[in-house]
Amino acid sequence: MSRAEQPSRRTVLAAAVAAAVVGPAVTAGVADAEEPAVAPARPVDYRSWTSYTDWRSGTTKGTRAVAGARPGVVIAAPAGTTDYTDPHTGTTATWEYATWTAPVHKLRVPSTEVIASWNAHTPAGTWLQVELLGTYSDGTETPWYVMGRWAAGDQDIKRTSVDDQKDGKSTVWTDTFAIDDATTGLRLVSYRLRLTLYRKPGTKLTPTVWRLGAMGSDIPDRFTVPASTPGLAQELIVPRYSQEIHKGQYPEYDNGGEAWCSPTSSQMIIEYWGGRLTPEQLAWVDPTFADPQVCHAARFTFDYQYEGCGNWPFNAAYAATYKGLQGVVTRLGSLTDLETLIAAGIPAITSQSFLKEELTGAGYGTSGHLMTVIGFTADGDVIANDPFSPSDDAVRRVYKRREWENIWLRTKRYNASGKVVSGTGGVCYLYFPARPTPRQRKALAAVGVR
Repeated sequence: MSRAEQPSRRTVLAAAVAAAVVGPAVTAGVADAEEPAVAPARPVDYRSWTSYTDWRSGTTKGTRAVAGARPGVVIAAPAGTTDYTDPHTGTTATWEYATWTAPVHKLRVPSTEVIASWNAHTPAGTWLQVELLGTYSDGTETPWYVMGRWAAGDQDIKRTSVDDQKDGKSTVWTDTFAIDDATTGLRLVSYRLRLTLYRKPGTKLTPTVWRLGAMGSDIPDRFTVPASTPGLAQELIVPRYSQEIHKGQYPEYDNGGEAWCSPTSSQMIIEYWGGRLTPEQLAWVDPTFADPQVCHAARFTFDYQYEGCGNWPFNAAYAATYKGLQGVVTRLGSLTDLETLIAAGIPAITSQSFLKEELTGAGYGTSGHLMTVIGFTADGDVIANDPFSPSDDAVRRVYKRREWENIWLRTKRYNASGKVVSGTGGVCYLYFPARPTPRQRKALAAVGVR
């Protein structure tokens, strides 16, 4: 969702559905996909902790690193107990806890924004909290900001962002740390992330965290961005799901329809990678509803403070609850970056905002919308699975390259009232295998993700 929508950062569309452009789902590649382009210097720094060595490098209080095919960090012996009152249920419960704190990461890009994301397994009776402590360019520190309280399920706690976190220099808007006034030159120059793992007292349960990371960025103010040169014609075969056929479903999870672009996009990419839900997992969904897996994604990405499904890290964390998948939130710099990923078989979920007339063929305007990029035509135009479509069959769209690139990468735009508001500056979710192929790993590294 556009930063202009903060603090409510709601993923909401502004207009009615237009007719979609429907076409075949196979094209031939016309560019060499084996050698992704080396990414140029970019105003983004994504850093993650994923390896056994990474987990051993942190400061522990009751946690330990575990090795194996997917290294992580778990509770070893609790550091203590604490009471937590869930603000969304009013229930107070006692939890054992342990912490892992990352080493200080000095940002290669002194940043105006930071977004954390994580991948974890939280069995029933467990949950986790992610916090950030930063150092400003003036030498002072932020408080420990809560970037999310999360569980894969919703029976022990209600997963939630935390509002009203600020120190006079920065604010956390749902899932995004942001410098209050970037024109002062103040930047975040380093940070530490802290994990707190919780479990029911007296049990041997534990969350397992496999990936913890954050994306820092300093994207310049811009109404337009330079045009990239088309370099790939290739389309990935990705399932197509419409958010609009769910309009009015599950008001407790924001009522379906236009509010579900994020989980609908997430579910498309998850299933592209082979993620499937069992009948038992879907048994709670009204059997008369089509595509029940989209309802499931909405429920299990829902942020009870934000009161919506558009929390970026919660979507990435949801994707990683599927076996063999991981997810990150980052920013990319151009459609060339997306071509690099598509060439390696990795689709992307992108966030953009635009007026109806700014994106030919969309038929709507939006203050913030998620869609999936699945390929490029021979002319370099963007092939997207756009969930704001009247049916699953209508989801595949082709959008003009220059229009699409600009609405995704700009940081400033004019809304329908002529007011200057913000754009997302290239935000995307990337979901990919826990064990990427060498080709996939090279493509991810080329866009700054390791």
